[in-house]
Amino acid sequence: MSGNGGSGTNAAKRSNELLGSWFVRSGWSKGELARQVNRRARQLGANHISTDTSRVRRWLDGENPREPIPRILSELFSERFGCVVSTEDLGLRAARQSPSVSGVDLPWTGPQAIALLSEFSRSDLMLARRGFLGTSLALAAGPSLIEPMQRWLVPVPTARVPAGPESALHSRGPGRLSKPELDLLESTTRMFRQWDAQCGGGLRRKAVVGQLHEVTELLQESQPAATTRTLFKVAAELAELAGWMSYDVGLQPTAQKYFVLALHAAKEAGDKPLGSYVLSSMSRQMIHLGRPDDALELIHLAQYGSRDCASPRTQSMLYAMEARAYANMGQPGRTKRAVRMAEDTFAEVDEWDEPDPDWIRFFSEAELHGENSHSFRDLAYVAGRSPAYASLAEPLMQRAVELFAKDPEHQRSYALNLIGMATVHLLQREPERSTEYASQAMETARKVRSERVNTRIRKTVDAAVRDYGDLTQVVDLTDQLAVDLPETAEAV
Repeated sequence: MSGNGGSGTNAAKRSNELLGSWFVRSGWSKGELARQVNRRARQLGANHISTDTSRVRRWLDGENPREPIPRILSELFSERFGCVVSTEDLGLRAARQSPSVSGVDLPWTGPQAIALLSEFSRSDLMLARRGFLGTSLALAAGPSLIEPMQRWLVPVPTARVPAGPESALHSRGPGRLSKPELDLLESTTRMFRQWDAQCGGGLRRKAVVGQLHEVTELLQESQPAATTRTLFKVAAELAELAGWMSYDVGLQPTAQKYFVLALHAAKEAGDKPLGSYVLSSMSRQMIHLGRPDDALELIHLAQYGSRDCASPRTQSMLYAMEARAYANMGQPGRTKRAVRMAEDTFAEVDEWDEPDPDWIRFFSEAELHGENSHSFRDLAYVAGRSPAYASLAEPLMQRAVELFAKDPEHQRSYALNLIGMATVHLLQREPERSTEYASQAMETARKVRSERVNTRIRKTVDAAVRDYGDLTQVVDLTDQLAVDLPETAEAV
């Protein structure tokens, strides 16, 4: 009966081990879960829902409940554990879908991209306990990450509008967005991106997630094909930005999930350069997590997928990220080649006839020098703190710092490159100069809500203390760290 939330199927069922695992860890009894489901259903106006302990037992035994039960269970378990627990994580997707959709191996279809974006962003917004978001989501790496992403390259029809009884995405009725409304969505996305560059990921992350959720609701309405493509593009940009902000404040599994969903949306939009940019963000995350092999695979996917359509600025950025991956793998020859390709390709930016999209505008001359200098700095660490590679990094890093100092919009990048200069001078055994740059970085970090910046400063100060702890400048720096730098960056 529908009032009990059952699927109505008589097919043989397997025990739902995923739901069972979450249920056992919750500490709830079957009766308590049933009461909570009924209470939440009444709040939603679903007064026909009347769940009892026997119905909960049947869900655990493998019965698939109808909506809104899966959504309610997702919300209840998310609130219980303080992390996003999607319906896929609970094993409650329809039987025709792949059981692997709980991770990053998601179906490459428009309707399911919309549904997953909507559900994940809604769950993210719904959580009240800050700082715990995504802590129990699993990070994918190695073949389990790379192989699903390779399907980005498989040609499929793009921007398919959900239709037919298979999906309930049309239940909201027809909608027609005007061009000014679409322009406003795109300009709002640009504004969010500017805020992130100025203030870091901790200040406006939930605002971006909220806007993403609104866009997924628009995608659930009937729109002209061109409008649908534009909405998918906006959704891809917002999901990438939500992932980037999550990465910036240390929510790594959440970030990866948003990146994957952004790549799906970019594919539906038919925007290969945007997809390559999403993959570059995933690559940067893998470098940060100490997996340069995965980072390189992702960058090569990005380069191959956008080889015939990416602008010189985008191609230059991809070469710079390729260099970062090679550097962290300890391959100096390939690092230097990729650095040279990034520089040569960037020299062609002014010859490109078409305007670059806003998402790649950040990759300026300052960013190019910063990325390439970090590649040589990373090589220095991999090569046992080599002063030779640090000397290659210094002039590039110095130029990046000079350019970012004149750029009020990209304050986080300024802080990261100041930290980079501090580490370069430590590698060159120049602690006094290192503390000068670290102190400047700390002053900038106070204006930026970025746990990534704060963590790098702390690591740099720790390295200075380890090697030069008795030096007066280093003692002063540790005092400044204790006073000026917040211990955590709160995600909001």
